[in-house]
Amino acid sequence: MMNNLKLLSIVVCFLGISLFSCSSDDSKVEAELVVAKESLSFGNGAEMQKLAIKSNVDWQMSSSESWCVLSASSGKSGTHQIEVNVTANATNDTRQAVVTIIAGSVKKALIIAQEGNVDNIPADQTGMSSDAKTLAAKMKLGWNLGNTLEVPFTSGGETGWGNEKTTEALIKAVKAAGFNAIRIPCAWDSYIEDPSNYTIKASWLARVKEVVDYCVSNDVYAILNIHWDGGWLETNPTYAKQEVVNKKQAALWTQIAVQFRNYDEHLLFAGTNEVHVENVYTEPTTENNTVQQSYNQTFVDAVRATGGKNAYRNLIVQTYNTNIGYGVKFMKMPTDNVSNRMFVEVHYYDPYDFTLKEEGGLNYWGEPYKQYGAVGSWGQEADLDAAFASVKTNFVDKGYPAILGEFGAIKRATLTGDALTHHLESRAYYVKQVVSTAKKYGVVPFYWDNGPSGNNAMGIFNRATGAVSDQQILNGLVEGSAVNYPF
Repeated sequence: MMNNLKLLSIVVCFLGISLFSCSSDDSKVEAELVVAKESLSFGNGAEMQKLAIKSNVDWQMSSSESWCVLSASSGKSGTHQIEVNVTANATNDTRQAVVTIIAGSVKKALIIAQEGNVDNIPADQTGMSSDAKTLAAKMKLGWNLGNTLEVPFTSGGETGWGNEKTTEALIKAVKAAGFNAIRIPCAWDSYIEDPSNYTIKASWLARVKEVVDYCVSNDVYAILNIHWDGGWLETNPTYAKQEVVNKKQAALWTQIAVQFRNYDEHLLFAGTNEVHVENVYTEPTTENNTVQQSYNQTFVDAVRATGGKNAYRNLIVQTYNTNIGYGVKFMKMPTDNVSNRMFVEVHYYDPYDFTLKEEGGLNYWGEPYKQYGAVGSWGQEADLDAAFASVKTNFVDKGYPAILGEFGAIKRATLTGDALTHHLESRAYYVKQVVSTAKKYGVVPFYWDNGPSGNNAMGIFNRATGAVSDQQILNGLVEGSAVNYPF
């Protein structure tokens, strides 16, 4: 009876009919398993790497340690990309895990190594050959991922101000449009999980790393900073706050620097943003300037102390309120234990009535557009030229290339007819002149994109799709960037 049943099953399988199970039996196939790597190495922070495996039979995989997490534990035959995630290593010791992959009778082991949380390691100049002057010449045109990673966790985090979660597709679109450098404003204070020692959440460090990787893996230079971040540093250049702010500044930058210590020269750090007394935009007092510059020095010292590639990383420090005039008059550059690896950062939003003032602002800027209406009595082409000429004289010529970390002008989309047409032309002319003038004097320009492209906005990309939403502004930026860095 059993022999007849077996014969029947063979017949129905041959006819394409399923009686029990007619699928191929992996046990009768000679198993093949290809694993792309024999080992993976991680820094001490929370990180992810992808691993390709290929098998002609079903497979299983497991990790020997809970801190090493796999995106899949089993799968069918074929080629698969597995994500290998490690949590942050809070110890000082290097640790290892073994990932075992089994396919039929074939068994392979992958060694996972993660370095310990050592604040200082030996200096490493591999991939760090460019000094500031050389690197400045490599960065042609920059763009800000504005109103995104700098949104405090308490305000909704990355998407809390209306922008989409950043994707690699967006970064690729930005690069394709003509930008080869991206400034990443970032919040950290609201992501502290232990106030007693200012420990940053591992999940946030890992997310920031993802965005940095989108840039670096696509040959885009990235600038990572501590931005407004709720104002804990930015609005407190006072003796009363100096000690506590510097303590936190050192703790945060030590963690950030260790997390990104293995990145090559494509990654730059910027210590602060627009440090000034809250709601006060006049010249700094001696107190304000002294304290603000101490925040710059703390940043430099903290990063350099972590060693590795950070011993040679190009760093960016800011003038008071990133103002050009205040920088020329008051700025003293921090001391550094490595030569020619420091930039100075300024911002430019002159004239305010045209660039940022929403109600009652000016619709036009520049000599070609004063025929259509008021352009203001200052901040025009000659003033623009004089401002960046002073940056060259006071910083660039003294060995400190400059970053124009932010500039732009809001779109007054409620205008109509010819007024709107000429306004939009004037905006494009403005950004073109800023870019070309900056580059003429050795300043690397980064346009401020806040996301939206409607009224009072500055966005030039759809953050969800990467599509260009303001071609006119983009054209102005790209045309202005045709001026070669002159040094």
